[in-house]
Amino acid sequence: MTMSKEKTRFVYVTYIRSTPEKVFEALTKPEMTRRYWGHENVSDWKPGSTWEHVRANEQRTVNIVGKVVEASPPSRLVISWASPSEAADPDSYSRVTFEVEPWEDTVRLTVTHDELETGSAMAKGVTQGWPIVLSSLKSLLETGQGIDVFARPKPV
Repeated sequence: MTMSKEKTRFVYVTYIRSTPEKVFEALTKPEMTRRYWGHENVSDWKPGSTWEHVRANEQRTVNIVGKVVEASPPSRLVISWASPSEAADPDSYSRVTFEVEPWEDTVRLTVTHDELETGSAMAKGVTQGWPIVLSSLKSLLETGQGIDVFARPKPV
């Protein structure tokens, strides 16, 4: 008998001066994700298709893999999410839901990353990664320039 592992979820909400179409495009077009995430999200974005999160460098390292669960442009995208080294284990996958909604003269982007194993390296990475990635996305769409998500604070 296997014990079920405790799961956790994280929800991030940001407001972006943009349109739902531009936000959705920024989530799914490799040439856009490269500019604010340093990775390309590669897929045809049809339900059931695979997707890869590919580092935009010479090595083209695949950092995350998954499947497209749901795609309803420009309002909703749901993907599964796993480390390539754990991709063979169905229990290793978490889920990311992007909800893109018009809100007054802006867009409300809600990112829910759930089905994460509590205390796992992936859960830790998610809590550190999503805030900078979403800040960079917002900056890119509002100013034309993303944040260097790989920059590390310099020691004092």
